[in-house]
Amino acid sequence: MKVLLIKDVKSLGKKGEIKDVKDGYGRNFLIGKGFALHATNEVLKKYEADQKRKAKEEADELARLKDIEKKLADLKLVIKRKLGANGSLFGAVTKDEIAQELKNQNDIDIDKKTIEIDKAIKMTGNFEISVKLGHGIHAKLSVDIVGE
Repeated sequence: MKVLLIKDVKSLGKKGEIKDVKDGYGRNFLIGKGFALHATNEVLKKYEADQKRKAKEEADELARLKDIEKKLADLKLVIKRKLGANGSLFGAVTKDEIAQELKNQNDIDIDKKTIEIDKAIKMTGNFEISVKLGHGIHAKLSVDIVGE
């Protein structure tokens, strides 16, 4: 019996491989527990089509992330905050504020969890901030904090 593995099976093979196994093992254990599908022509064609679709979606996502990386590199984000008597900020500039300003000023929607700030931003000036977009793509964003 030929089966298509849909999950990794220890001592048999990895996901996506077609294996020839004994009927009882394939039907009762692998197919019964959801580790494999019976390798018919329809199942194999559907699996290949799913793999092609996933590869295309991943390529589209990579292109979108590269585009965002390029936009962030060319961008200078300006955030206006109130200053105290000694010229320092009231509180610190947070990841949430940076993500919100990116959305408001430039219509770039990124998750605040992807923004990495080394030290808390508690004064005016230019700061270089790293943004992890995913798929190994890291963008640098220039943020300028100015007083009102």
